[in-house]
Amino acid sequence: MSNGEMSRPRSETTPSPLTTHSVSFQEKLTETSKFIGKLKLGGNGSSNGEIVPELPKSAEVRKVTKPGALSRNRKTRSLYGVSPDCKFGPKAYLQENSDFFLKIPDPSSQKLLWGKPPLSVLVVRKLYDADITYPFKDLVVWLIEEKNMMVYADRAAVDCCMIDTDPDFIKIKQKLILFNEDQVNLTAKIDFVICLGGDGTLIHASSLFQQSVPPIMAFNMGSLGFLTPFQFCHFKEEINKCLRGSASLLLRYRLKCVINCDNVTSGSLSQTKTQDLSSSSTLCDQKPANTYLVLNEIVVDRGSTPYLCNIDLYIEERLVTSVQGDGLIISTPTGSTAYAVAAGASMIHPNVPCLLITPICPHSLSFRPVVVPAGVEIKLMLSPEARSSAWVSFDGRNRIEINQSDSLRITTARYPIPSICAKDQMNDWFDGLAECLHWNVRKQQKSLPSMSSTTSLNSLISDSDTNN
Repeated sequence: MSNGEMSRPRSETTPSPLTTHSVSFQEKLTETSKFIGKLKLGGNGSSNGEIVPELPKSAEVRKVTKPGALSRNRKTRSLYGVSPDCKFGPKAYLQENSDFFLKIPDPSSQKLLWGKPPLSVLVVRKLYDADITYPFKDLVVWLIEEKNMMVYADRAAVDCCMIDTDPDFIKIKQKLILFNEDQVNLTAKIDFVICLGGDGTLIHASSLFQQSVPPIMAFNMGSLGFLTPFQFCHFKEEINKCLRGSASLLLRYRLKCVINCDNVTSGSLSQTKTQDLSSSSTLCDQKPANTYLVLNEIVVDRGSTPYLCNIDLYIEERLVTSVQGDGLIISTPTGSTAYAVAAGASMIHPNVPCLLITPICPHSLSFRPVVVPAGVEIKLMLSPEARSSAWVSFDGRNRIEINQSDSLRITTARYPIPSICAKDQMNDWFDGLAECLHWNVRKQQKSLPSMSSTTSLNSLISDSDTNN
């Protein structure tokens, strides 16, 4: 026996017979699982991302203490990027799953619950479409008279109705709560949102909420309807089913973009990721003038200039490449089936936590679209060699010119869009691919004649040769 072995305590050198024989492998595995369940993934500066046995539960597991109340650390980052805010408006929240931690979440487990019965509803309709006028009136009358709900509507949506002679609408028009979209804060007032229109109407409804978004039920009354799975002919049954709770829910990620102009930076990398938009009662959620939350994509293009776009692309402060071409698309999974797929990108299910980077007509055949994890920060700047400025748009709106020394910082927003499913996440998405985008729709190949085996085919060929 060496001196090193002499100095060790007995417990470290020779295991006890009781420990060796009486404790089974399954019991050891159970004890290990209990210990892992008590660990938390550190997301602050002191832990630096290591596993630290500090708290009895993970900071990412959001336990419901009472209906509508969620307890979590807002500044931590989950395994899937920035932790989404799973409280939607004043009363709705995502049903919690006790098996969420250390497991890939099952999409079928995302069910909508109501802490209290919803009392206020925002109806967003497609403007200047006469086909939506009377469905809008029927929906509003039913919500007010039969469901006894407070109905909010944009003043422009009511002014373009042109049904002031309808006695039913005149009777309930005074009960509507009208607002101008740029002069009201809807965050704490709306429990539920109903959209009448197409995909653009849902994107517009998303832009009204720059923080927590109430559950959105979208009826397909537009041109495409890829994001709007419900049909209006059965609107009463569908809405009643949703108000009872347990409806399937799809969290559509959004992007947060901070524009830094005139050498004025917004802070360090971590501050850009974790900063929340300030709330106010004057403007619609009073987002900072240089901050945007978008549902589909952020597009940087060359505009009307004849020169190529020359943009430096940074990911987590690392210069990845210089984009030379007509522009660049940074899109969410929801936006992958819009501009991105038209530019050659793949279609990604909205529940996949990622960001999609797609070049527009790149000046290099090897520049292909790439997918990066949700939660990383992307920074875009004009290259020093750029011959002209570039233009940036957010979901096709708010077009802004960017120049040298300006930068865009983009990451996954903390506030997703809780979109209510007609069936479930998978059926709605693949039905939309087939019906709206005609994905893999073609004439079916004819089957071969009924033959029992290859031998019978050979016999047919030999018989035909004999007859000839």
